[in-house]
Amino acid sequence: MTAQFNRPVRTAVFPVAGLGTRILPATKVLPKEMMPVVDRPVLQRAVEEARAAGITDFVFVSSSGKTILEDHFDRRHELNATLERRGKTDALAAVMASEIPTGHLSVVRQHTPLGLGHAVWCARKAVGDEPFAVLLPDDMFLGAQTPLQQLMESYQQTGGNYIAAMEVREDQVSSKGIVTPGQMDGRRVEVKGLVEKPKLAEAPSRIAILGRYILQPEIFDILETIGQGSGGEIQLTDGLQKLLQQQPFYARLIDSEFLDCGDKLGWLEANVAFALADPALRASVITMLKSRLENV
Repeated sequence: MTAQFNRPVRTAVFPVAGLGTRILPATKVLPKEMMPVVDRPVLQRAVEEARAAGITDFVFVSSSGKTILEDHFDRRHELNATLERRGKTDALAAVMASEIPTGHLSVVRQHTPLGLGHAVWCARKAVGDEPFAVLLPDDMFLGAQTPLQQLMESYQQTGGNYIAAMEVREDQVSSKGIVTPGQMDGRRVEVKGLVEKPKLAEAPSRIAILGRYILQPEIFDILETIGQGSGGEIQLTDGLQKLLQQQPFYARLIDSEFLDCGDKLGWLEANVAFALADPALRASVITMLKSRLENV
């Protein structure tokens, strides 16, 4: 393990500046990150995942008109008092659990949508000179251990940089960022290169990047100077390609079910999957789905 690259990870960055055009008109006013999956907004589930992995400080890279994101994690004194007065202890506990303590949430603006790499770069002053995690809230997971917990587990063994990854079907390769793999050690894969959306015949593997990262702060300098890539945007993948030439870099194959809730069908599937995973809802949801399907 290289001491320089194994410092504790305490901060997580959440790129949440997007417009959510794939779920319009629902996201015309309501940010897509506030779309509920069962009883929690998408962003809250990502924050809970970060907390479970030991993250204590949170950075939202947001945009104009999205103050509701930070408001959701603030304290609602009137609501809390009303719930307490009415004896709704479970609801009060759920509301209070969503709060981020004072001083542990930073919100920075991405004034112009210049890509994921640019969004991460916008967080540079809030993060400082420390390793940090990145979570893309649209990428959701179901499993006994969260993806970021799995990344942290591997990071604590080796240090360096990590991306969550999963082997995908051949028909999905051309729409994903794909890893050029090196040596494999259990679920850990050395990353030799990254290719954005390759043709299947040219793809180095079927190991695709998912929306969870642990990165060293040197990525900020790279993103500042890398320039525009595909689509005229500053691509995070291009920055990672340079970073892996300088520092230890790994992929962790994730033991979780992956759900992309960034479009309408994916959001619906995520709601069904999380509802079925909830012991309090599972039986009722199965009954409801059977009833619906009988009438199709």
